[in-house]
Amino acid sequence: MFKSVRDAFKIPDLRRRILYTLLMLAIVRIGSVMPSPLIEADAIQEYFSQASGVMALFDAMSGGAFSQMNLFAMGITPYINSSIIISLLTIAIPRLEELQKDGESGRKKIAQYTRYLTVVLALVQAFGISYSLRSVFSDAFPTAWSIILSIAVFTAGTAFVMWVGENITSKGIGNGISLIIFINILSRIPSTISTLGSQENKWMIVIIVIAAVIITAFVVALQLAERRIPVQYAKKVQGRKTYGGQSTHIPIKVNLAGVIPIIFAISLLSFPQIITGFVTATPTGWWATVLRYLSTSHPVGACLYVLLIIFFTYFYSSITFNPMEIAENMKKSGGFIPGIRPGKPTYDYLKKVSKYVIFIGAIGLAIVASLPVIMSAVTNIDGLNIGGSSLLIVVGVALETVKAVESQMVMRHYKGFLSK
Repeated sequence: MFKSVRDAFKIPDLRRRILYTLLMLAIVRIGSVMPSPLIEADAIQEYFSQASGVMALFDAMSGGAFSQMNLFAMGITPYINSSIIISLLTIAIPRLEELQKDGESGRKKIAQYTRYLTVVLALVQAFGISYSLRSVFSDAFPTAWSIILSIAVFTAGTAFVMWVGENITSKGIGNGISLIIFINILSRIPSTISTLGSQENKWMIVIIVIAAVIITAFVVALQLAERRIPVQYAKKVQGRKTYGGQSTHIPIKVNLAGVIPIIFAISLLSFPQIITGFVTATPTGWWATVLRYLSTSHPVGACLYVLLIIFFTYFYSSITFNPMEIAENMKKSGGFIPGIRPGKPTYDYLKKVSKYVIFIGAIGLAIVASLPVIMSAVTNIDGLNIGGSSLLIVVGVALETVKAVESQMVMRHYKGFLSK
């Protein structure tokens, strides 16, 4: 491993990319601890000390900047939401679907639309945050100008983080947006260790650490697992040359949807709580009971959480994996699955196999997301309920980045990180 790292730094272009990535990530971390000009960090941190659900996930993805309302408080969340919305609209709007198939120029146009939508979502989210905080910290927002300044600060922070992420993708190593989330989640490890260390029951700490190792191993297996469907291409003779005849496979990842179903499920369950926060900080009556039932710490909310994860896994996987398109492309290129006729039989076979694979992935995601919730309820330790989604993000990004470095090393005939 250390020899591979040393060999990677021997390649000038790869060394420059790695150093550029580290520099950009350092800038993100500096911005995440820069205080907001309107609110004191201690006061806002005390207000968000009991954050859970989507609030806790946002705080983890922003590296703690959200709970302190620092410069990068909203982090890259508006960009992620924008990317998801554009991906869904690509299925519904033929013009966007044409742009996606239009090569590099089309992808650049879609990326431009994603940036515009990111700014719009950032403005809306910044207004919601500033308006809800005004009811709690009225002295921090005495005038309309202070709210406008708060909106501008938060939106500018998100725009800058988006710019950094795109530059890491083009000039650095790996996916910049994913790496920003990765480094922000890792920055929360010291506070998590401090929380665990303050527990009086040391055996409980040992059990939590062992469970974390087991969950991490399960997440790695879930991320790497795939079903490979063999594909054979027919031989074609043109003149004196023979083309085709090779064998390959179609990889269907078990976790096709990634962490998106977990984010969707948490967001949907926490949406009533967020809307309520715009009106009052302490809801009462029957509405308070509804919000309590929707919390993942309640058995009803936990069951809804698992069901929503399974639903969104099927929904998003059906968008990202299109058996009809794959079957048509195979038929055009002379490919076929051994024992399956081209055309509709191939489509039916791929659809049947994908259902089983997606089902396994949905159950795996539900296990990863529900185990930390159960552990948090049993141990009464805050912060464990988002451990599954955080682990899924960290492991997925780490594997993708290692593969990116591996591909750069292989092109230059070096042994990579994945070799033994």
